[in-house]
Amino acid sequence: MKILKFGGTSVGSAERMQAVATLIQHEAPKIVVLSAMSGTTNALVQIAETLYQNKNQEARALIDALHEKYKQVVAQLYTTEEKKKQANELLTNHFDAVRAFTLDLFTIHEERAVLAQGELLSTALFQYYLEEQGIRSVLLPALNFMKIDENEEPDAAYIAKHLKAELAKYPDVQLFVTQGYICRNAFGEIDNLKRGGSDYSASLIGAAADAAEIQIWTDIDGMHNNDPRIVKNTYPIAELSFDEAAELAYFGAKILHPSSVLPAKQKNIPVRLLNTMQPDARGTLITEESSGAKIKAVAAKDGITAIKIKSGRMLLAYGFLRSVFEVFERYKTPIDMITTSEVAVSLTIDNAKFLPEITTELKEFGQVEVDQDQTIICVVGDFIAERSGSALKVFEALQQIPLRMISYGGSKNNISLLINTSDKVEALTKLNEGIFERNGNNA
Repeated sequence: MKILKFGGTSVGSAERMQAVATLIQHEAPKIVVLSAMSGTTNALVQIAETLYQNKNQEARALIDALHEKYKQVVAQLYTTEEKKKQANELLTNHFDAVRAFTLDLFTIHEERAVLAQGELLSTALFQYYLEEQGIRSVLLPALNFMKIDENEEPDAAYIAKHLKAELAKYPDVQLFVTQGYICRNAFGEIDNLKRGGSDYSASLIGAAADAAEIQIWTDIDGMHNNDPRIVKNTYPIAELSFDEAAELAYFGAKILHPSSVLPAKQKNIPVRLLNTMQPDARGTLITEESSGAKIKAVAAKDGITAIKIKSGRMLLAYGFLRSVFEVFERYKTPIDMITTSEVAVSLTIDNAKFLPEITTELKEFGQVEVDQDQTIICVVGDFIAERSGSALKVFEALQQIPLRMISYGGSKNNISLLINTSDKVEALTKLNEGIFERNGNNA
């Protein structure tokens, strides 16, 4: 069994859906996980926000516009009148259900139901197309087996039990289609995975099905050694370890969400990142093994806030760091980086929602300094403490860039550096020139 996940751009039009149908036609059993068509989730979020504001007439106009967009997809996707009629009836049912929310009080429960429509529509339309093409497949409703618990974490045991029960109903079928992102919560209500979306779904489904491989199909040919939107002459990395991929994903590589790595890692299932626009491209293979001691890639994470707590009481004070960390725990605010000295501790957060409350409490321990508009640059590879030279290359490349914080040694897989966001483009470019171009473009 292989799991093939296709993102929003991969199913973003009738033409792209037809291309995906061609890609999946081989004999091995597989589960195809689909995102909503590109642009749909953003449109549904806008509809939900409008309904929250009681702007029901405006919401109806937005719903009608999205419905019309889908009618055009149907007209282009199918060749037979029978399937066009069936698909348009499906659209009417779904959009009438969304329109019904303009007639009553709109709550968080209705919002989740609205946001689920994108994946429900893309999978149903895709299944109809497979039927029209004579390709035998079964649509598995994700709401029958995907579930999160009361802590909003995936219920792995439930998912495995119910997915296997669904698959057992069709012992002779080799191709299944299901939704990414959506699930039920502990109360049985429609909900979603929040972090990681459809990538997370694919990894959870792969772990539950004991899959041989999980494939994440997007519009880029694998994870690149640097941000191709900013830096010229980047290239896809052929192989990464789970830990390396997780570091890159967490610190800004948009192709993969960090949550989606863990279920595959726990079951040691290879993850392959592939490009629907270039299906023959090698892509990136993520496994338990690292492919050698070298710097693999660079990623950048924006929206960082640095906080420095300086206190003469810190020197040799038992429990000082614990007291500091407890402040962030109370406000459910994760810490990205941390450095310490005898009289100060500096740390970073990527969620400033409770920054005023956090700084007020931290002032009880000493002087507090806050720097916003910061960026973490993460340099990922196989860094072994006894091996010299890797860190030197990084610092030589960044010798003209002011460094606010440095974290090295906490992991064998990364060096993290905090800089002003205004220096990000220069820093990524200098690293590309100093590390990768010096060594040649060898993925």
